[in-house]
Amino acid sequence: METPWHLYLMAGMYVVAGVAHFIFPKAYLRIMPRYLPSHKLLVFLSGLAEIVLGIALCFEATRNLSIFGIIIMLIVFLSVHFYMLSGEKASAGIPKWILILRIPLQFGLMYWAYFYLLP
Repeated sequence: METPWHLYLMAGMYVVAGVAHFIFPKAYLRIMPRYLPSHKLLVFLSGLAEIVLGIALCFEATRNLSIFGIIIMLIVFLSVHFYMLSGEKASAGIPKWILILRIPLQFGLMYWAYFYLLP
């Protein structure tokens, strides 16, 4: 089976997003919900997860596991998106309409990942 180019696009998107956690950790630390412990560790672990899952998408042997990992990760990230809607400080200066649009985008990303499940 030939791997479609848009699967590599998705993989690259997760790798770049994961690397951004290490380059711009302060941006991610600002949006961490206060009720979560060890913010710095969680930012680095989530970045590492995005990188590993993005790379794993590129191989048939690990694709399905990566897809389920991405879907679970996106579900967990929903807590951050809802937290950012909770107030001015939590929003990190991002307009409310963008924060609201990010929620259905998460579900779109989940469907996009699910689309590549191998039989």
